[in-house]
Amino acid sequence: MASSTTSTLDDLFTNIIAEATFQAQEQSLVRNLVTNYSLAGDAGKTIQVPIYPSVAASALTEGSDMSSTAVSTSNKTITVAEVGVQAVLTDLAAQSASRDVAGDLGRVLGEGIAKKMDGDLIALFDGFSTSFGAAAGELTAADIFKAAATLRANNAIGTPVAVIHPYQAYNLKANLTNTFANPNGGDAQNAAMRSGYVGTLAGVDIYESSNISIDGSGDAKGAMFVPSALGLALKWDIKIEPQRDASIRGWELNATAAYGVGELQDSMGCELYFDAGL
Repeated sequence: MASSTTSTLDDLFTNIIAEATFQAQEQSLVRNLVTNYSLAGDAGKTIQVPIYPSVAASALTEGSDMSSTAVSTSNKTITVAEVGVQAVLTDLAAQSASRDVAGDLGRVLGEGIAKKMDGDLIALFDGFSTSFGAAAGELTAADIFKAAATLRANNAIGTPVAVIHPYQAYNLKANLTNTFANPNGGDAQNAAMRSGYVGTLAGVDIYESSNISIDGSGDAKGAMFVPSALGLALKWDIKIEPQRDASIRGWELNATAAYGVGELQDSMGCELYFDAGL
């Protein structure tokens, strides 16, 4: 009987860990949009990220030596720290739950880590020195075009992405589907009317995140950026350690991750500060 119980618990923990790992990686939206660095196996808790300037080639004269171009790099430091969330699985719940308790707990733990990681990355949006919008102003397609033009003028490399609050996305969609205010919306307008989703506008992939907070005035700070604007240094991804607590007749499931975030290149991103009310 003891062997059977142990086997059941082992299977349960395996399923919890698998589900939590999946959720932590899939539900963290912004981590997949920034530059990722791994500190796994490295000593220390910091990483120095070199920032290289852009250089230009010049015309050459046949038979003449080339002159060297000085390339002065700067460094950005990212320091990792631990984050964690705990859930309790009682013996009674483990043995009597009619639902997939392993999947439910794994989902809760994985989403908890993902939400924290996304929140830490989103907090960096406020650090961009270039900002578009104002309090109570609605986000429009023109704002997306303007921000995208700014990044391209700054020689941003890579496909820009925008991460905005769902209410800001609603305002953007409403603008695109308002045929009176925007009679020449074209394909973007038609797509929004058919599916209610704005995938790409002005060459910018647009994402919604409820992890963006709304301030006391009903406004929210999203951002547009390319991957090189922000960095995520990962020491270890989510890991779960079960610990028996006999006094509660159950298990404490301790989920942790160790990572750090930082702004790398200010000119590669801009803040989108607009109304986030319906």
